[in-house]
Amino acid sequence: MPPRWRGRRGWLSPFGAGDDPYFLLDTVLTVCYTVYMLRVGGRIFSDDVIKRLSETIQKEPCLSRRKLSRLVCEWMDWRNQAGRLQEMSCRKALLELDRRKEINLPKVNRHYAFQKVNKPAEAPPIAEVSCELAELGDVEIIRVTTRFHSKLWRSMLEAHHYLGSGPLCGAQLRYLVRSEYYGWIGGLSYSACARRVESRDEWIGWTEEARKRNHTFVINNSRYLIAPTVRVKCLASHVLAKCQTRLVDDWERVYKYRPVLLETYVERGRFSGSCYRAANWKYVGGTEGRGRKGTGATVKDVYVMPLQKKWQAVLCCCADGKVHVRQRVAQKEPRDWIEAELGGTKLGDARLTSRLLEMTGMFYDKPLANIPQACGSVSATKAAYRFLDNENVDWKAILQAHYEATEERVKENSLVLVAQDTTTLNYSTHPNTQGLGPIGTKSEKVRGLMVHDTMAFTESGTPLGLLNVQCWARDGIGSKHERHKKPIEEKESWKWVESYHAVSQVQKRCRNKSLLVVVADREADIHEVFAEQYNTPDGAQLLIRAERSRNRKVVDDKESCEFLWTKLEQQPVIGTREILIPPSEKRSARQAILMVRTMPVTLCPPMLKKNMPAVRVWVVLAQEVNPPIGIDGLEWMLLTTVAVKHEKDAYERLEWYARRWGIECYHRIIKSGCRVESRQLESARRLCNALAIDMIIAWRIHYLTTLGQETPDVPCTVYFSDSEWKALTTFANKVKEPPDLPPSLNDAVRLLGKLGGHLGRRGDGHPGSEVLWRGMSRLADIEVAYELYTT
Repeated sequence: MPPRWRGRRGWLSPFGAGDDPYFLLDTVLTVCYTVYMLRVGGRIFSDDVIKRLSETIQKEPCLSRRKLSRLVCEWMDWRNQAGRLQEMSCRKALLELDRRKEINLPKVNRHYAFQKVNKPAEAPPIAEVSCELAELGDVEIIRVTTRFHSKLWRSMLEAHHYLGSGPLCGAQLRYLVRSEYYGWIGGLSYSACARRVESRDEWIGWTEEARKRNHTFVINNSRYLIAPTVRVKCLASHVLAKCQTRLVDDWERVYKYRPVLLETYVERGRFSGSCYRAANWKYVGGTEGRGRKGTGATVKDVYVMPLQKKWQAVLCCCADGKVHVRQRVAQKEPRDWIEAELGGTKLGDARLTSRLLEMTGMFYDKPLANIPQACGSVSATKAAYRFLDNENVDWKAILQAHYEATEERVKENSLVLVAQDTTTLNYSTHPNTQGLGPIGTKSEKVRGLMVHDTMAFTESGTPLGLLNVQCWARDGIGSKHERHKKPIEEKESWKWVESYHAVSQVQKRCRNKSLLVVVADREADIHEVFAEQYNTPDGAQLLIRAERSRNRKVVDDKESCEFLWTKLEQQPVIGTREILIPPSEKRSARQAILMVRTMPVTLCPPMLKKNMPAVRVWVVLAQEVNPPIGIDGLEWMLLTTVAVKHEKDAYERLEWYARRWGIECYHRIIKSGCRVESRQLESARRLCNALAIDMIIAWRIHYLTTLGQETPDVPCTVYFSDSEWKALTTFANKVKEPPDLPPSLNDAVRLLGKLGGHLGRRGDGHPGSEVLWRGMSRLADIEVAYELYTT
């Protein structure tokens, strides 16, 4: 009788199907399934190995798993490139075989000291250091080889690194950083690389076979720490370069082979990666945010550093000894920020997109100029007017590309404050412009456009870009009684709800990676906005200043119904907070001390809108103590859907609302910096098309103003092109040759401010947006002259 084995459909025979018509299919599936099951840890465990394993376990049930893994490695000749047995990889494979019921591993009865979870040792005291690099003395890189150094390294990383000290994967080396004068100041580690990273693998160009064969030649800078109390310019890049000079020899001494490529991953939104760029590491792309185990992680930027000239020949070498480099997909790098921001604009014709990029560049170079002056020639001016009048050009399509770029920047931040506000554009000096509407009272007879924009800011105030813009001309100014009868969808108040819709769509696409909080002034204090948030559980959160005249009814936790302002003013003061009040046309900047009260309430719907839901919010009331004589004291009543559970939460909400001032600055840049109200065009549609370009340019100017203050030490190349910073440094410093290295962003911004009239004295502060846009107008001409004389 021929041999048979058990299949999924019954007993099968290798010589015939018998009574089963699905014999062949079932046989193939069974064999494939068996092979798949026995491929573990990149190795195929044959029937002989499985049988030998089971017999060994039965004969020696007290055999330790370490000895068992060594035996299996010897049977299968499982070694690394240094010739050492791959015990840990084998031990993981044995656990997987045990889980699949292929073998029965004996139970572990012995426990070791390293398996205990011990409280990490207290980190050593690190001095407060703020000096130049040379003042640290000799910066020493010490490899961790002793128990004392190991405890020291682990305690420092646990105390100061956001990921802690580990665990580190695979082969690894650890280092401590010590200053000659200040002692221990940091630590770093190198370990096995990630198996698969799309952006890195495409940059290397290796095949799948080469990747499996040579991935050990890539090592990962898995931890890097300079203690937060150590603030020394250029120290981080100096340590990286110094450690790199000895790393290859140390790795070869320990693991018997020399690595050829370093990699590291920098979390977006948390770090900028400037120290790696300064140490000549190369940015090759980003991760997809899936994480090592596929359970989800933050998106990270990927940086690499070749350790030898022929690194690609080593990594792409296959088993046949030939180098097989995979064809890279040619990706054209954006020419400048304009192409990166607007290159994907869809206007139905590539020539229109090309003209858009060219016009944006001309407007950006001379933000204070009118269209003929910015274009510089008759032909370019005519082309600009034809573009603005083209029926296929729509201002919403121009801004859509910017919205998408803004959303990508939003995803890099864990918290984003989205401010929305309304401004008016006065075109009364251009009576021949068609399609305008009233923007003031009936008696004023002022005509123009209404603009309601929504801009995203980081928690520190850096503008990330626009997420929604609404622009319209009023048909007329009706009476208050007439407006009261209209539904919300027919009122201008609908702009707040429409903007919230747009932000909530971005919030849904962020998938909880970023928290978006919509911040608005008293005009947005309408129940429809809160009801919309209530009906959108996965949408953005709200932080809106309450209008005192709308003193609505609320219900507190005790079910007592009272008026909002009366209820809050009866609450005890939880503390005081000092904030900076920015300047305006009617007041100068000042420091204000605020008394803070807070409590949760439920907002009742208005009397005529009982069909709307009651909404649960937290209220923060801040009132100024002893305001200056003749000035009304500051009084903020903030309504937020973000929980306020502690005193620090209330203070944080006040700081969030203070960031709303950024959109006021943005409106000032649009009107004064880009002079949008001076555009002389024949129709409102042309004005809107030009306004879309000007709004993007105004954001870029605002971005430079705040970026120079937030990240002053990054290279200026994050904002300026090579020709721009070289022209700027040579002209401002009155030298013929630019420096070998680009200056920091802070230094470049101050030089640009100097061109715009900023004196740069100690008490003058950071250059503002007004002097920067004047400086940019001058820099455009200086750059052209520099290129003419140097090429």
